[in-house]
Amino acid sequence: MSADPLPGGRRERWARPLLIAFLVACTVDLAGVLIDSDVLHLVAKPLLMPLLAAYAVARRGPRLLIAALLCGWIGDVFLLADADLAFLIGMGGFAAGHLCYLRLFGRARGALLPGIGYAVVLTVFVVLIWDGLPTGLRVPMAGYSLLLTAMAYRSGVLGRYAATGGALFLLSDALIATGIADWPQLPAPDFWVMLTYVAAQFLLTLGVLAPGAKGAGAVLGAYRERSISI
Repeated sequence: MSADPLPGGRRERWARPLLIAFLVACTVDLAGVLIDSDVLHLVAKPLLMPLLAAYAVARRGPRLLIAALLCGWIGDVFLLADADLAFLIGMGGFAAGHLCYLRLFGRARGALLPGIGYAVVLTVFVVLIWDGLPTGLRVPMAGYSLLLTAMAYRSGVLGRYAATGGALFLLSDALIATGIADWPQLPAPDFWVMLTYVAAQFLLTLGVLAPGAKGAGAVLGAYRERSISI
């Protein structure tokens, strides 16, 4: 018998409202970024990952997924501040989230060809962007890029949703990096950064929660077996 104050059936009733709330917050945030409304962005952005994490809890998701999303929330909050220290703390939050995802993906082997592709993309991108980065951010961003690329590659073990989410996360952070390096930007660059980011976290969450997710590893399998027995 579960000691959870909200048994599985009651928790799952909250899943749809929480998902709707997350999508509404995404819409408000993206609209705020698109029309350059700081108020909408400051209000909506900090709500995104807590709502998605609450949805994952309602869906009986594994703790590592919840932790990854809440680490993303730390990154979201600190990146709202325009300061190098806040940026580094935010990047550290996202890095912790990537570590949670990597632990969640387990040890199942990924496909070789995507791994080679990701390694080539990482190497070329870091070489091209290196001189444009502030000196104090070069090494931290290179280390973070390696961790993020590993997460994006390993996400493929959970199937196409998670694999797409991992790739979009990489794209979102690449857009941020090109902005820091003063590369030419797309129109409304912050909109594309946020759109790819929220889509990435949402697809990673769906990939983890999907029934029969491929190659989830011992951690996810053990969690689901325990959930079924409760």
